[in-house]
Formats: sequence, structure tokens, C-alpha cells
Amino acid sequence: MNNAIFNFQKPENEPVLSYLPGSRERILIDEELARQSGSVVEIPLIIGGKEIRTGKMGKVVMPSNHGHILASFHQATEKEAALAIESATRAKNDWMTLSWMERASIMAKAAELISKKYRYRLNAATMLGQGKNLFQAEIDSACEVIDYLRFNNYFASLIYMEQPVSEHDTINRLEYRPLEGFVYTITPFNFTAIASNLNASVTLMGNTTVWKPASTSVLSNYYLMKIFEEAGLPAGVINFVPGSGSLISSVVLKHKDLGGIHFTGSNPTFNTIWKQVTENLSVYRSYPRIVGETGGKDFIFAHRSADIAALATAIARGSFEYQGQKCSAASRAYVPSSIWEDTKDLLLKMIAEMKTGDVTDFNNYINAVIDEASFDRIMSYISIAGKSKEARIIAGGNGDKSSGFFIEPTVIVTTDPHFVSMEEEIFGPVMTIFVYDDEKFEETMDLCDQTSPYGLTGSIFSKDKYAMITACRALRFAAGNFYINDKPTGAMVGQQPFGGARASGTNDKAGSHLNLIRWVSPRTIKETLLPPTDFKYPYMV
Repeated sequence: MNNAIFNFQKPENEPVLSYLPGSRERILIDEELARQSGSVVEIPLIIGGKEIRTGKMGKVVMPSNHGHILASFHQATEKEAALAIESATRAKNDWMTLSWMERASIMAKAAELISKKYRYRLNAATMLGQGKNLFQAEIDSACEVIDYLRFNNYFASLIYMEQPVSEHDTINRLEYRPLEGFVYTITPFNFTAIASNLNASVTLMGNTTVWKPASTSVLSNYYLMKIFEEAGLPAGVINFVPGSGSLISSVVLKHKDLGGIHFTGSNPTFNTIWKQVTENLSVYRSYPRIVGETGGKDFIFAHRSADIAALATAIARGSFEYQGQKCSAASRAYVPSSIWEDTKDLLLKMIAEMKTGDVTDFNNYINAVIDEASFDRIMSYISIAGKSKEARIIAGGNGDKSSGFFIEPTVIVTTDPHFVSMEEEIFGPVMTIFVYDDEKFEETMDLCDQTSPYGLTGSIFSKDKYAMITACRALRFAAGNFYINDKPTGAMVGQQPFGGARASGTNDKAGSHLNLIRWVSPRTIKETLLPPTDFKYPYMV
């Protein structure tokens, strides 16, 4: 028996490759994009380590060319949902009793496989299937996936090291048990890294999962599942179950052994799931642990002292990277009138230089939104602005879904700080700006704080330290990730733990130990070395 106490050292973030013309990584990603574009993958369910084909099919298409099919995937019925629960339950005991270091070694190997063997496969699948340009894929499906896997091992070692004080006559210890039952993981289309982490963080701590991936990201998620298997993940620890969310949930949320839910998606969906859990409380063996990150109406707030070039760049990048399809994407801004004209001129110049098109042309900054439903929803907000007397569109405003789901980067200026596109999450390349009087800085911050039900990310641009700190305090609950003189996107694992409260979720901070601690149920164990043998207190005779 190996009695060594093992701990992982704090890792460094995975370097972002440059993909310069002629570089090795540029050649390899070009080859992989061509390979995946030229084939159609059939994707099965994976339950208990076995591939299952139901014949109930769905398709993965390229958002930038929706006539191009990348994959067909089998979808779960109620039968497979129940089978996945059974598989996760059956695998639980062996997995949770395995040394945590052995579980961590699987995650470490998965990180190495992605870094050195499957980087271009994951990146290409994310680019083609989820509509990300090369840079956005590299920082997501390569670097962030790897960072989560490596940093979580380090964070887990810190958790397991934390033990209570023992006195001379007792030995006290904490046992970090996994949750009782299985964990239901529901992952979104927009980040391959989130799909990985929602499962890996849970399983690292000794749990097993039933994984429902977003239908539009099944291709990259399937490759993730195969990588976990190659890394040595035992059968049944993660069960890959594509299909209808409502159908799968109708089985999973009624099961007595539901131990937890790890969710990233829309606020209405999360609310529905929470209500269903509440209705089934009497069924469960224990209270399910619910961790969710939903959405945001993320802001950029400028003080009159702001650096105009930095502000305009933050609006351009924070709003339009990945077509605004990030829960952290900036979608509303508050700019003082004294710097607005100069900010506007520079912003419009940047937008005019943004090229739009297919992800395989690396000069395209703007690519397609994920699907037709998203396209139609985003365009409906732009249409409202185009018809309103309280708003005017100063950039973009057009969309074309004839061959791909393309929407121009759109900037709306409104005279109403409560205009619909200032308040509601759009999840597309749409930024709405409210120009305020310089002397109403603090009053406008109150508007910013009260306007949206969300509380995910936000930023302040200011060279004035007093204004900067005033904003940081006034907007304390408006953003769980608050940025000073930077765009409100791009949180890095181990550097900016991510999450927000209010309608943005449970704020359990992915990318830190705070998320991992949610997937354990500690047990205190006290051993008394010499127990009392008389009931009397010392002063009694």
C-alpha cells in the first residue's frame, strides 16, 4: 500500500498558440478542418462504456453553412435516460472509493491528451460545429479545457488537506464524501470548456454523472467523451446522453437518487428545473445540490476620465467576440456625453474593419450565430430598435440566414435607459448604449445596478481612482466578475473565478476550489483515545 500523501503543485495556464501563417499549428488546424469538413460522423450515446444507437436521429450542421452536415447523432428516449441513471449508480461505489489521486491522474492525462494529441480535433469541431473563429476556439476548447482539468486537481488537493484541529486525547478528521446519488450535468453550446468542466469537476470529487449535452455542440462534446475514455475514465462514471432536455429531465428529476445538478444555460430553463426539483423533494434521498450559471446582461460603464481607445476596444471586443454568444458578453454600455462622440467614431471605425464569414477563413472576425432560432430571436430585438423612436441603429442592423446564420455587429443608441435591449438578454452581436450627462455619474450607476435582473459581469473604465472605487462599491451586487479598465469577458481559470448571482445563477465560482466544494458532502469523524468511564463531573462526590 502506498501511504504517501500526494499533492498537485499549482499549474500554469496553458499557453495560447499563435497560429501564424506557416507555423506547425496553422498547418495542423488547416488539415483537421479539411478532414472534419469532408466527413459525417455518426455519434452514439455512451452509457456504461457501451455505445448505444437508438435510431432517433439529430443533426449537427455548420452555423455558417447550415446545409453542410457535420454529424448525425442518436438521441435518448426515456429508456436510455433510465439506463444512464442505473449505470451512474452502479459505477459510483468503485469510483468514490478510488484514491482521489488516481481520479486526478485521469484528469491530468486528459489534459495532456488535449494539449498534445487532440488539440486540433477539439478546436476544429468547436469551430465548425459551434461557429467559433480560430482564436475563440483555441482559448476555449484547448486552453480553458486544459486549465480546468489541471487547476481542479490542484484545488482538490487543497480541499482534501483542510482538516480540523485534534487535541491530545482525540483524533478529528474530515472525510470529503461525494454527494449521495448521481449528478445530472446539463451543458451549453457556447463553451466546450464548460461542457468538460461541468462533468470533470463533479467526477474528480468522486461523483458519477448523467450528461445531457446541447444538441448544437454534440460533435465537440462527443470527442471530449472519447478523450476521457482514452485517459482511463472507468465505464459509467460519465454517461453521455444527447437528446431532448425536457424528455431526459422528465426521467432524471423524478429519480430518488438525484444527488445534484450542474447546469449552464438559460435562466428560464434553470428556473423550470429548480421548480421541478422542489416539486419532487419528497422523492429524493437527500436534498439535491443545485449549481447553475445562467446568463447575464453585462455592462461597460465609462467615467468621463476613461481612456477612449481602451473603452472603444472593450465595447468592440466585449460585445462582438463569438457573436456576443457568451454569458459574459457586454450588451449594454453607459457612456458620458463628453467622450461619446470620440468613442463612437473610434468604435464605428473598428466595426467597419470587422470581416464576416466562415470560420475557415481566419480573417473573419464575425462568424454565424448558432442556429435559426437564435438568429430569429436576435433579429427580433434589432427590429424593435429599428422601429422605435427611443432608439437608433448606428452600426449593423442586418442579418442573412440564406446559407448561414449571419448577423452584422449591431450598435443601438437609446435615450431610454430601460429600453428593451438595455434590460433583456439577447445573446447575440448587439450592443445598446445609453449616453448620460457627465454630472449624473452616480445617478446613472444606480440605473445600471437596477436595470437588469442579472448580476454576472461588468466593467468600469476610469483613470480617476476615486470614481473607479465609487463604481466598484456602487455596483457590488451587479456583477460577480467585475473588471476595471477591461472588457467584462475572458475570465481565466485560477485567475478570475467565474460566476454571478441574482438571475445569473448560484455564483459557485468555476475555476476555483469554491465550485469543487459543492460536489462533496463532508463527514466529521472523531476518535476518542481514552473515553470516559464515569458519568460524574470532576467536582461531584
